[in-house]
Formats: sequence, C-alpha cells, structure tokens
Amino acid sequence: MPSHPSLSAGQRATALVLLWLCGTCLRLTVLAVPPVVPLLHADLHLSETQIGLLSSLPPLLFAVAAVPGAALIARFGIVPALAVGLLLNAGGAAARGAVADAGLLYAATIVMAAGVSIMQPSLPPLVAAWFPERVGFATAVYTNGLLLGEIFPVALTIPLVLPLLDNSWRLNFVIWSLPVFATALLLAVAAPRGNGANRASAGAARRWWPEWRHPLIWRLGLLLGGVSTMYFASNAFLPDYVTAAGRSDLISSALTALNLGQLPASFAMLGVAGRLLREPRAYVAMGALSLASVIGIMVMPGPWIVVWSGVLGFAGAVTFILVLALPSVLSAPHDVHRTSAGMFTISYGLAMVLSVVCGWLWDLTRIPIAAFVPLAGCGVMIMLLASTVSQARQTSAAD
Repeated sequence: MPSHPSLSAGQRATALVLLWLCGTCLRLTVLAVPPVVPLLHADLHLSETQIGLLSSLPPLLFAVAAVPGAALIARFGIVPALAVGLLLNAGGAAARGAVADAGLLYAATIVMAAGVSIMQPSLPPLVAAWFPERVGFATAVYTNGLLLGEIFPVALTIPLVLPLLDNSWRLNFVIWSLPVFATALLLAVAAPRGNGANRASAGAARRWWPEWRHPLIWRLGLLLGGVSTMYFASNAFLPDYVTAAGRSDLISSALTALNLGQLPASFAMLGVAGRLLREPRAYVAMGALSLASVIGIMVMPGPWIVVWSGVLGFAGAVTFILVLALPSVLSAPHDVHRTSAGMFTISYGLAMVLSVVCGWLWDLTRIPIAAFVPLAGCGVMIMLLASTVSQARQTSAAD
C-alpha cells in the first residue's frame, strides 16, 4: 500500500469516529422498518406479500447498485461519494414518512437503499486511505458501528421512540434518518483532507467497472456471500423452524441470540482483526464453527437451538469483519473501490438466491431441516476459500 501523508492524532480520532458513524448509518434506516410493520399494515393496508417485497428491496439494491457506486467513487472521490450515499440514504428514509401508498413507499425505500449501496463500497477504500497500516482495526471499527446500527432501531423503536411520537410510524422514519443527515454534515466538515480520499485520481477515474474475470473478486464475493447467506437465511427461517419443532416460545430467544452473538465478536475484533486478517486458519476455524452451529441447530432440540444460534452469530460476525477488510489489503490501492463493488454485488446476489433455495428445499421435501442444508454448505465454502487471504495483492495491468 503506498504511503499517504500521515494523519495527526486528532485526525485519526476524527476519522475513527466518522468510520463508526458511517457504519451505523449502513443499517439504521434499513432496520427502522421491522418494528413498525404492524402500523404499516393498519395504515397503508399492506399485504404480507407487499411487506415481503418491501423487505427484499434493500438487499436487491445492495447487489445491483454497488457497481454504480464504484463509478461515483472513481469520478468524484471516496469522501464525496460517501457523502452522496449518506444524503440519499437519509433523504429516502425520511421521505418514507410522507408517502401515501405502497408504491411511493417502495420508491422512497429504493432511494434509501441506493444510498446504502453507494456507502458500502466507499468504506473499504476509505479505510485504506486513512489507515493503510491498520486496515483490520479500522474495518472492525466501522463494522462494530454497523452491527450496533442493526440493534438500535430494533431495540429502541417500540419501547422508546414510538411512545414519544404518539405511535407515528411516519415520524419514526424521520427520526431514524436524522443521525444519517448529521453524519453527512460531519463528514463534509471534519473528514481529514489531503490523503487522496477527497478526490479521484486520473487513473481511478478511468477504472470503476469490476474486473469480473479476475478470480479474486469471485473468491471474495463467495466468502462474503457465504457469511451473508447464513445470517439472512437464519433470521428468515429460524422462527418457522422452531415453530415446526413445537417450540414457538423460542422464536424471540433464538433471534436475539443470533443477533446479539455478533456484538462480542465485533468488540473482540477491535483488538485482534489486524493479526487475523491474513491468517487462513482464522477463516477455516470460523467456517468450521459456523458449520458446527448449523448442524447443532439442525440436530439438537429445544434450548440448544438458542445456544447454537448465538454461536453462529459470533462466528459469522468474525468472518464478516475480516472479509470486509480484504479488498483493502488484496487489491491495488486504485482498485479497492471496484473490487469492493464486485464483492458486494456477488455476495448479496448469492445471499438472495440461496435464501430462495432454502425455502424451496423446505417446500419440496416438507422437512424443516432441509432449509439449513445450504447454510451448512456455506460453512464448507468459507473453509475452502480460506487460502484467498494469503494471496499476494492483486494488481492490474496498468500497474
């Protein structure tokens, strides 16, 4: 990684705060929806199918808009692109509070998700620009924010936010957009300057389309896709799975364990991510632990499902944090944005496809554990792709 002008201690602290805030903004507005679904049903008369479509729009946009996000980064620079992503995220999220029907709700959600899609491929190259010698640590910082951003709206909306807003789901969407607007303003005012993150180089401006023929992009996409599939599909199928097992009382406990299990991992990785980033054994170990967790959920009854769900959340979070940092250390500096965009496109596309396959297997066989078989395969895939992290940095022909 080429050297950049060193940031002062104050600039480093500011950069870490901005990374953490941007991480939280990746999920705050997305997860503001689930707590108010009953209110959307009542007010907009949405069917379950319409709610399903609403929930599928963000991951769909994460897959299809990542590459346009890379083009924006190449054209204007990392920080300007990130600011645009934040503003689209916040504007779309707030606009949901003014919609009159389902169609406008979908349109506002698409704008919001497009903003997140621009933000996601912006953060790895920003980490590389601001912290070239501490990529693992800086990635763990913004991923910690991302994971907490998943929890804040889910945990606080019903007991705290809605009572303060007279149960208005419209104002709820506006409230959760405010931290995103504030982060965009703070980024514009306080982002460290002079390190190449605020402008595009002449070379980068010519290079934004991912090199789809390059094996690295596919290996990274499959690694992240395996982790993402296990997370999204587990959240989707655990409620029906424990219900089919006659333990509907475990739904809340299992989902809470799966999501809260990520937090210890995110805090632990603040200290060790840098040491584990290029260590294949770490990925093999977490892939094996994920595989063991899925098997445990499939074969061990009752409260053991909750235990193994927590372990799955922990193992997935460790792998997630490590894989997010890989484009910054395995790609040439001017290729980080397009490698990240390709990785996100492949990973979210794979997660959507495999989630559908999980449901199809359940319907086909009428055996609940069949839905978890692809998740076990994802654990195996992570172990098989662990050697990716020891590859020499990939450079382009232009290097």
